[in-house]
Amino acid sequence: MLSSDPQQLDPPGPMAPIESATSQSARVNMAEHNEQLGAPTPGPWRQALTKLWRDRSAMMAALVLFVIILASLLAPAYAERIAGVDPFNSSLEAEVILDGQSVPVLGPSTEGLGIGVVPIGPTWRLNAYFLGADEQGRDVMARLLYGGRATLFIGSLSTAITLVLAAILGICAGFFGGWIDQLLSRVLDILWAFPIYLLAICLSIVLLTAHIEIGPLTIDSGSLVIPIVIIGIIYVPYVARPIRGQVLALRRSEFVMAAIGLGVPPLRILIRDILPNVVTTLIVFVPLMMALNIATETALSFLSLGVQPPGASWGTIIRDGQSLLYSRPWVSTAPGLVIIVTIVALNILGDGVRDAFDPRAKLRP
Repeated sequence: MLSSDPQQLDPPGPMAPIESATSQSARVNMAEHNEQLGAPTPGPWRQALTKLWRDRSAMMAALVLFVIILASLLAPAYAERIAGVDPFNSSLEAEVILDGQSVPVLGPSTEGLGIGVVPIGPTWRLNAYFLGADEQGRDVMARLLYGGRATLFIGSLSTAITLVLAAILGICAGFFGGWIDQLLSRVLDILWAFPIYLLAICLSIVLLTAHIEIGPLTIDSGSLVIPIVIIGIIYVPYVARPIRGQVLALRRSEFVMAAIGLGVPPLRILIRDILPNVVTTLIVFVPLMMALNIATETALSFLSLGVQPPGASWGTIIRDGQSLLYSRPWVSTAPGLVIIVTIVALNILGDGVRDAFDPRAKLRP
């Protein structure tokens, strides 16, 4: 299983342009079999997708992720049409009908001196505070679904930023070499030297104190753009380094050397020969980086450095339920369980993607 610890990453190997003897023999046998049947030989992409489709564990993980994503997308429909609540504004005097009786969402505390209020617990009814309420009387289930929208949105866009920047830096460093490689490698080393969460916390504190103005573009201090950019940047070295190593190997391959000898423009070589071989590595990294970015976003939001109130993310919901951990544990444990399920599903899917697009991964110790 892929590790969600960035310091213990085992970078997946690229789909090599020159196959091993075992892979070549299997492909030759398949080609001969297809020729006997009169069927065309499937390409490597189709073979990889077919293998992934037949991986039951990966498909179950993909199904779990699909359900989580779909539920998050339907958050407005649930809040407005089913539960009839506002997941962002306080509902201090709200009431709910249970067993024919009107029950306040926030009741008087019966612990200690009886000071304060205690929110209603889970009713297990979709139309009436299914997972209970938080200290401000907000529906936990509705906030959980809305929190999934924010967390998955930040995780997806930050992953895209990581992969795009890593591909650009890794390809340029590996292909051009020389001072370009030295400069880019030193920049990556600087980012690599900082502890991930410490770097993310420092950047968040600096950027959240005031709005950012870049020419005509203005980014407010509470914008989701800030955690997206921060999380997207801090993980670039973990993807750029394997990409650089793969491009260095491709740079010395015969077909690239032949293209350079024939005077083919570098941009054309990068697009036609280098990029297609790098794409498979980037695909393998997608589930892994999604898991890492979701965990990082959750940590930042828990520390009030990610999604800002009254917005909801899985991290902010856990933070809001800290004081209710003993009396209303579902406020914190529900988003925690969803985070665990999401990250485990992404890791299982990542294993399947790696096995499908990198057949030699199982052969490596």
